[in-house]
Amino acid sequence: MSFKTLNYPILLLLHILLAVAVFVSPLFSKLYGILVPIFGLILLLNTKNQQNQVLLIVSYIVTSEVFLRMTDGNILHEIVKYEVIFFMLLGIIFSGFSNKGLIYLFFMILLVPGIFIGANELSLDTDVRKAIVFNILGEVALFVSAMYCFHKTITKNQLEYIIKALSLPIVSLVTYLFLYTPSIKDVVTGTQSNFETSGGFGPNQVSTMLGLGMFCFFVLTAFFSKSKLLLIIHTLLLAFVSYRAIVTFSRGGVITGVVMIAFFLLITYYFSNQAVRNRVVVLIVSSVILGGAVWAYSVVQTSGLIENRYANKDARGREKEDKLGGRERIASSEIQMFYDNPLFGIGVGRNKEYREQTTGIEAASHNEMTRLLAEHGSLGLTALLMLLLVPISFNFQNKTSLFLFAFYIFWLLTINHAAMRIAAPSFVYALALLKLNFSADETTLPREQTE
Repeated sequence: MSFKTLNYPILLLLHILLAVAVFVSPLFSKLYGILVPIFGLILLLNTKNQQNQVLLIVSYIVTSEVFLRMTDGNILHEIVKYEVIFFMLLGIIFSGFSNKGLIYLFFMILLVPGIFIGANELSLDTDVRKAIVFNILGEVALFVSAMYCFHKTITKNQLEYIIKALSLPIVSLVTYLFLYTPSIKDVVTGTQSNFETSGGFGPNQVSTMLGLGMFCFFVLTAFFSKSKLLLIIHTLLLAFVSYRAIVTFSRGGVITGVVMIAFFLLITYYFSNQAVRNRVVVLIVSSVILGGAVWAYSVVQTSGLIENRYANKDARGREKEDKLGGRERIASSEIQMFYDNPLFGIGVGRNKEYREQTTGIEAASHNEMTRLLAEHGSLGLTALLMLLLVPISFNFQNKTSLFLFAFYIFWLLTINHAAMRIAAPSFVYALALLKLNFSADETTLPREQTE
């Protein structure tokens, strides 16, 4: 499948209309949630994954998750993670995997003792299966995705299609947000994360998805706008997605999107010839102007409260003692759990009840790094170091693949403020393990590109 066979602007329009339909009747969201994996399966079975179609399918699925969650379109809360695992396993069956990817099997083995400890130590009042699945499913999705992607080669055209697949559901998401809250001024009264501007759903998850959308639409604007019409469309979407991300008052997704864009520009500048570097300089200047305009408009629409939010002040302009909305205390408690249980940790799924018992804080983890340490101990530390170091080693051995390293940054920053509550970090991490071939012709690309 490629977007050559489809009218891309019409696809964008259809996703706008989808949001309108869902806003009018939530039944359409249920139907959408059912049809997406069905059509994905049909596509994969028909193509036998000859050109890595599974990457398009799963890219689309993971960015549809937040939109489906906020509109009650998912049959199960965690169903998208199951879909990621299912489709990536099918991709492995059709196209195989690199033997070098087996290092991620070791990653999963390291987490097994924590599962058994959690199953045995969780209190009788806890739904053991639910607690364990909730905390380990993201790692399983990452494992299967990484196994498929490691050393797989994609072309520049395939990268374009992946980014477009990531972007389309975000168009529906941001359209729905506008329909849900057309006037920001009417609902912003403080500097806390705002559910009204986030479609009535968790601002952290919405901001995370919009931050990824900022990066996708920036790349589409800068490098994949092949006509003036597409340039205008992508620029408007970039501005609108950035604005709606900012006014969620959840900073994590916005900061992540900005860092991804900055890194991508830096890498493009460093590894390009002088002509491309000149273009990058123009992009940087244009981005600063557009970003400044979006920020100024956001300040006006929020009566200046968004400035206080990013300055860590309350609505009256007073400095807040808590810089990260309570996340410091949660992370600190998990580090203490690691110190108290350094070998195997406290067990998967126990961090919430253990924290309540020892500190009185009743809250789930927001940081996947400290959660891995708390629940898996030294084995979790080893697993975390693997996740951190393998993409760095791989990308610096394959210079062209550094263009994909922005996906690694998304994973790294997202798991530090939103853990792995949605499927996107698990899959997007794996995209950083792909090999990018700028010169390959898609028409002659082999079915299997593994080493």
